[in-house]
Amino acid sequence: MSRPFSSRSFSPPVPLARVNGKIRAREVRVIDGDQKNLGVISLSEAITMARAKGVDLVEVNPNAVPPVCRLVDFGKFRYEQAKREKESRKHQHANKVKEIQLSPNIDPHDFAVKQQHAVDFLCEDMKVKVTLRFRGREMAHKEFGFQQVEKLVQSLTPFGHPDAPAKLIGKGINVMLSPLPRAKRGRNPRESGIEVNHTAPLPAASTPPAAATNNSHPRELRPVEADQRAAETASVGGQEFGNNAFANLEFKPRS
Repeated sequence: MSRPFSSRSFSPPVPLARVNGKIRAREVRVIDGDQKNLGVISLSEAITMARAKGVDLVEVNPNAVPPVCRLVDFGKFRYEQAKREKESRKHQHANKVKEIQLSPNIDPHDFAVKQQHAVDFLCEDMKVKVTLRFRGREMAHKEFGFQQVEKLVQSLTPFGHPDAPAKLIGKGINVMLSPLPRAKRGRNPRESGIEVNHTAPLPAASTPPAAATNNSHPRELRPVEADQRAAETASVGGQEFGNNAFANLEFKPRS
């Protein structure tokens, strides 16, 4: 009876090395733990030698004639093999593909952001797939789409190169970029400490020639202005009020 649901965590079986009696050869080339070649001996003698040293006889190269075997603890051998595979996968970023999507009428600010993302991916040894999709009547002017893709590819020349020219597939344009070798690749602007400003800064406000902070020579009032200033200021109860409406009124005492 078949399972109703397939297993979610499926991983292909890892081929295990043959150990001791599972080795299918009459004679083997034996290498001890110090990487010293002990020569070609029979399988039975090699297994006896491994048991005498308290280790296993592990087949490391079954395709050789005769097969190459090591005198090593099988658990330690598996641990070292898994560690080497993990280190090799850590540096295999070129197998990862990141996608950058464009449009024929993309905003310059959005274009600069996507360009910086592509630079980051290429500097991390990842491939970049540039995709541009046409919508509706945009298919009538495909040249604008090719211009945007070509503009991005040219800007990424110091960091990567296209595997093939940009092609129109269906309603979109696709091109794959591969990173350049580290020795020939440009340095990421982010690592150089250069911040990319996508918007131009506004000009600073200019200071008027006669600054208000310079009070060394205050402007003198003319006689007419002085009389007007005095008329606008009145004193009531020891307090001065500017622009007093009752400043010009005359108060007559009651008889």
